[in-house]
Amino acid sequence: MRSSNPVFSRRGFSRDNGYAGFEAQHVQAGTATNPYASNPYAADPATGLPQAPARAGVMTIDDVVSRTALTLGTVILTAVLAWTLLPVDAANLNKSYGIAVGAALVAFVLAMVQSFKRKPTPALILGYAAFEGVFLGVISAATSTYIGAGVVIQAVLGTMCVFAAVLFAYKMRWIRVTRRFYGFVMAAALGFVLLMVANSLFALFGGGDGLGFRSGGLGIVFGIVGVVLGAAFLAMDFKQVEDGVTYGAPREESWLAAFGLTMTLVWIYLELLRLFQILSGDD
Repeated sequence: MRSSNPVFSRRGFSRDNGYAGFEAQHVQAGTATNPYASNPYAADPATGLPQAPARAGVMTIDDVVSRTALTLGTVILTAVLAWTLLPVDAANLNKSYGIAVGAALVAFVLAMVQSFKRKPTPALILGYAAFEGVFLGVISAATSTYIGAGVVIQAVLGTMCVFAAVLFAYKMRWIRVTRRFYGFVMAAALGFVLLMVANSLFALFGGGDGLGFRSGGLGIVFGIVGVVLGAAFLAMDFKQVEDGVTYGAPREESWLAAFGLTMTLVWIYLELLRLFQILSGDD
């Protein structure tokens, strides 16, 4: 299992869209291309039912839901605490922003460490969620104070709607995650991230809006692109969860599923928050 986050991803699909880590084990054992070909617990293609009684220690949907609820709950809790305890008035705004940036950097480091580990570490994942929540809390509080609480509410509701819409479309098979889909999305995401980094550097050293990718009409276009990319990441997350449950991935992999879903939802929320800021007239 891997995260679909465009920055932190490292574990790719195998040729049959299985998980690279499990594939290696079966290749060494002489298994054919499908890394789960020898798994007696995999679903019967004809009936969709398990071919043998379920064994203990494998990932289930309940595992993914509970881990995701825990990580998202941590994000929300620390965001609320940051919103409440870190004032964003004129006298304290710079200090609160400094704490938020520091928290974002710590979250980035924790996510990078987890992304390069072979197995999930719950402490790293929950630590990422906690520090990411601090960053989101300060940014959301500042947006609510200087632009309006409606923008934050719109971003939250928008994130929920995107999640529900992608889940429905995926379950209806309107979205099919293939190798071509995966490659296209990751290439687009890389280009998007590089443009946003360039825009930030120009804004930092040149002042103003940088290259203009996050303001005005161009900012709206790039905000929509960011949300669409987030929706694509969600579809890839759903595919990986589905494969993990179907082919009997270890239960610990549910932590990586929660990790990927949390990062994707944070991505979508931030893109929508910025998009609604622009639409509200504050570039």
